[in-house]
Amino acid sequence: MKTIVLDRDGVINADSDQYIKSPQEWQPIPGSLEAIAMLHNNGYRVAVATNQSGLARGLFDDVTLSKIHQTMAAQVEAEGGFIEGVFFCPHGPDEGCACRKPGVGLLEQIEQEFQCVLHGAYFVGDSLKDLQAATAYQMNPVLVRTGKGSGTEVELGRAGLQDVPVFDNLLAAVQEILGQGG
Repeated sequence: MKTIVLDRDGVINADSDQYIKSPQEWQPIPGSLEAIAMLHNNGYRVAVATNQSGLARGLFDDVTLSKIHQTMAAQVEAEGGFIEGVFFCPHGPDEGCACRKPGVGLLEQIEQEFQCVLHGAYFVGDSLKDLQAATAYQMNPVLVRTGKGSGTEVELGRAGLQDVPVFDNLLAAVQEILGQGG
């Protein structure tokens, strides 16, 4: 089974500089739920890898984060999709952990949990950190313009990532990945 890794905020759901702190604040980006359903229905295992420093900052707790992820999973399932697992870094940016993207700890966790190899798999994100983690782990990085993606797009050349494919949103990226692009 092929595995694909998706960032959460800005890729699946609308991002917020004030963080997504409750299930009510979690709002899917148009087409993202459909895109995950398409992946699932085409034999992909979907994993989410997300930095959640709001935990370290005390903006929400583990229970609330779990409820946010339950909301996401339920909405994806209502569209006929399935998220196999959500892997998150609970640390702040200055804690020096291995799991916070651009570190690859979350990707290592995914491989261990699913007994799979992510080398050559797709990683769809909206930030340089996502793309850098994908590149460091020999994955195929894909940028979407949603979330922080439009700002990230202008930095690709300076970051040495000018060859990363860029799409308007997750649905467009998935259509291309599945060979259904227009």
